[in-house]
Amino acid sequence: MYHSLSIVPVGAVPHLGAMALQRAVYRPRDAEHTVLHQVVAEHLEAFLRAVAEAGDGAGLPQFVEREFREFLTCGVFEHGAARLRCEGCAREHLVPFSCKGRAWCPSCGGRRMTERAAHLVDAVLPQVPVRQWVLTVPYRLRYQMAWNHGLSRAVLRVFTRVLLNVYARGARACGVPGGRTGSVTVLQRAGSGLNVNLHFHTLVLDGVFTEAPGGALAFRPAPAPTDAEVAAALATIRHRVQRLLVRRAGRGRRTWKASISTPTCGCRQTIGRGWSVCVATSCVRPSSWSSRGRGTTARGSWCSSRWSSWSGWRR
Repeated sequence: MYHSLSIVPVGAVPHLGAMALQRAVYRPRDAEHTVLHQVVAEHLEAFLRAVAEAGDGAGLPQFVEREFREFLTCGVFEHGAARLRCEGCAREHLVPFSCKGRAWCPSCGGRRMTERAAHLVDAVLPQVPVRQWVLTVPYRLRYQMAWNHGLSRAVLRVFTRVLLNVYARGARACGVPGGRTGSVTVLQRAGSGLNVNLHFHTLVLDGVFTEAPGGALAFRPAPAPTDAEVAAALATIRHRVQRLLVRRAGRGRRTWKASISTPTCGCRQTIGRGWSVCVATSCVRPSSWSSRGRGTTARGSWCSSRWSSWSGWRR
């Protein structure tokens, strides 16, 4: 589904007239002959044996091995297909089943990413500025969060509440009491090198909504956060996560309190080793394909033209 339509004279583009007369034909992707499929199919068994030998026979977790094996069935007719028939012309097509994986299947992952971005643009985010916040945590804590879903959800609740309080306090300071904002978070589990790096990408409405006496909602944009405000928010997040881990340890749950220990030197006395927050410049949510708003390059994509990466706070 497209949001805009450009009309170009046929003579302006070579061969456009011939292309326009061609009928669209469905061609299923040739999954078995892609490079990734061939590499996984050829080396999977040897890789599983090597991992099992290196780990005293434990091997990979079952869900990881299952993701590999289901990927080898994705888009392959021998593993099942749906038969589609047109009621008008009685034409039939076979569409192979997909693995619906979330790890390394480019087809299923790309489709899910596109559908989620379209849903956010069309049905979730209002026509207001949006700012992206990214939270990373120390190494030992991110490893524990990668395996403990309850812990990762608890840390996310801390992060979200701090951000909502930041906007609420900022609105009260500007004379706007009772303002409320909203957020959407995407949990990313890997870094650029496919290493375990669980971190949060949170889109926050860059301002607050207030309710008028008649019930109508009005949006009040927020000023850009300063470095001091971001540092204060990060220090609050670190302190609250530390209390969270202490409480969970007191209830007998396995946690790593040492993961948030920090030397008392410079800014690390406040921030803590391994903690960082990235804040993207605010972009106006586009209402069409016209890419309105700074940094917006495509439908459902908010790309920042300037980042404050706080790289000095990372370990």
